[in-house]
Amino acid sequence: MKSLGILLITLFLSLSVFAKETESKTFLVLFKSKELKSLNTSMKEIQSQFSSAFKIRTYAGNSELAMIINIPECEFDACFLGQFLVSLDKGENMKLQEIAFRLIDMTANKKSLDTYLTAFEANQHKKKIDKRNTTPAP
Repeated sequence: MKSLGILLITLFLSLSVFAKETESKTFLVLFKSKELKSLNTSMKEIQSQFSSAFKIRTYAGNSELAMIINIPECEFDACFLGQFLVSLDKGENMKLQEIAFRLIDMTANKKSLDTYLTAFEANQHKKKIDKRNTTPAP
């Protein structure tokens, strides 16, 4: 009985070690100010609808309006986020992907960038080694 208890505890501890935690995701949503004006809505109204559930940051400047959405521990992708409904002034609802100019999954793009950078650095390192080996010593 004692060995069975130790076996169960060891089993649960080993399973918890191998459990994969879901990571938070970051999405960049770009808007065109003309489109928001034509829909009689603003970034603040859209932000208020998402801020109760997610961490939101907005940026406005000389280019497109931007909203960064941090979603902790999720399995979302840009398509799923685009399906969220946004309430407009007239009482109608529209999908976020219909209002937004672009929806970008920054987490997926960061992984792709890291892969490309690793490959580039390996290629540069290989060229450097090849150059050392082919250059004759004086």
